[in-house]
Amino acid sequence: MKEVRYFYVPQALTAGELPEEEAVHALRVLRLKAGDEMMLMDGEGSFYHAQVSMASSKRCLYNILETLPQQRSWKGHIHLAIAPTKMMERLEWMTEKATEVGFDELSLIDCKFSERRVVKTPRVEKIVISAVKQSRKAWTPIVNEMTSFDQFIKNHQSGRRYIAHCYEEVPRKNLFDELRKETADEDALVMIGPEGDFSIDEVRKAVDEGFVSVDLGASRLRTETAGLAAIMMIQLSKQ
Repeated sequence: MKEVRYFYVPQALTAGELPEEEAVHALRVLRLKAGDEMMLMDGEGSFYHAQVSMASSKRCLYNILETLPQQRSWKGHIHLAIAPTKMMERLEWMTEKATEVGFDELSLIDCKFSERRVVKTPRVEKIVISAVKQSRKAWTPIVNEMTSFDQFIKNHQSGRRYIAHCYEEVPRKNLFDELRKETADEDALVMIGPEGDFSIDEVRKAVDEGFVSVDLGASRLRTETAGLAAIMMIQLSKQ
């Protein structure tokens, strides 16, 4: 049985042709030709069964044969806010795996102890799209530009909000225990700090703004591991 090929096409219903990068892959690598069938993903909740109508050296046009609306496998909006790691490879790995697991939004935050304060957001978005295609996700997570810790907590004043940290001086609850108290369709936002953790003043500021102070269990985790663990916990609570 021939493998079905998936392509990422924003606004696929009206676009009419594959984006340049996808067209290159379809034409030069897969050697698709007129009459071949494929699946399109718009990143907004639908797949499309399509057929190549014209294939040239650089362009791949298609006709939509069938629209296939998808159903989310989780409830509520899952939002991870995380301080980028010093080594970008670690953040990129976490972003890829979190997308495969399933979440809705990624925010990058600049904290007092952050070791990386500049991130090329388009590169992170490319990793997200690649993982969306690989894992057949119908929705593409939003990737937000980096913002300061203070600005972020002031911009998020509603919903279930958690800040994970390692300070004994600030009482903590277990994240998974707290998530199980929610109804499945409630939105959930978790903040994860840099390699050196949030500063204790940042934790206290967040708590003052209504964030719940939490831990992720008994193990001390690296930033990227903590981010993925938090996504997994939220996912389990929203099935």
